[in-house]
Amino acid sequence: MSGPLLLGADLGGTKTLLALAEAREARTVILGERRYDNREFDGFAAVLVRFLRDAGLGGDRVDAVCIGVAGPVEGGRVKVTNLPWTLDADALSRAIGGAPVVLLNDFAAAAHGIDALAPEALVTLQAGEPVARAPQLVLGAGTGLGVAFRVWAGDRYQVIAGEGGHFGFAPADATQSALADALRVRFGRVIVEHVVSGPGLARIHAFLGERREEDDPAAIARAALEDADAEALAAVDLFIACYGAVAGDYALACMARGGVFVAGGVAPKLLPRLRAGGFARAFGDKGVHAALAARFPVHVVTEERLGLLGALAAAARA
Repeated sequence: MSGPLLLGADLGGTKTLLALAEAREARTVILGERRYDNREFDGFAAVLVRFLRDAGLGGDRVDAVCIGVAGPVEGGRVKVTNLPWTLDADALSRAIGGAPVVLLNDFAAAAHGIDALAPEALVTLQAGEPVARAPQLVLGAGTGLGVAFRVWAGDRYQVIAGEGGHFGFAPADATQSALADALRVRFGRVIVEHVVSGPGLARIHAFLGERREEDDPAAIARAALEDADAEALAAVDLFIACYGAVAGDYALACMARGGVFVAGGVAPKLLPRLRAGGFARAFGDKGVHAALAARFPVHVVTEERLGLLGALAAAARA
């Protein structure tokens, strides 16, 4: 190997993506990748050990490990938000033979990956008027809703992680208010993630159909986009309106003139409907600041490995 050997991981609520890469002078070269179903393991250490075994490596061969995790990281530990797993950086390092391990919030990892994206991995929903080195927003719906910010500091963007998916949900019209009322009975405090996520799409679909059972979000998306099912289309459009409004709120919060990047597993699956204009309309419906919101560039990230690329970038930096 001519450069340090890096291991990156993107740990979500349902799956984990892992990759080995070599850090060379000008770039990071991926040597191999694997995807694992979290349901097959009782903890992340088992996933990590399996990956190294599948790659034919011991942990002592790896120079740096970075793991993006869906949950808040504190003191080198994180409780995964949508899994009964807790990760400890020191314990994971010991489990694989001593390689240093860094834990990041999953959308902090995704935000680190923005600079690694190829131009074709972005689909523009709103061109806006981009400003160099201005703040950027990265958010995405999947099992939950992740949010991170990028702020220019010195010679590069620094990433600010958070738990924006747990902000309170703000209904924009009577239908959304009725949805919030229904969710309040179930959850008490209604947060953005209850609505803007894969499970949120299923909840919207069940709410509009006035039934208790929730269908699979992927099946709802297929019914809307492939079969033009009226009820599924209504659910997708309401979901997109909520998604756009939330993205616009976060963009105003950080003045994201550098760009808004909509990532996560849901957006690429709904891309034809996102491009129809409902997302941008809700994004820009900001009253006295509507003209300002129209100047924020908005892009959908179609690269599903964004978090993995970001974890490798952070490992290389470490």
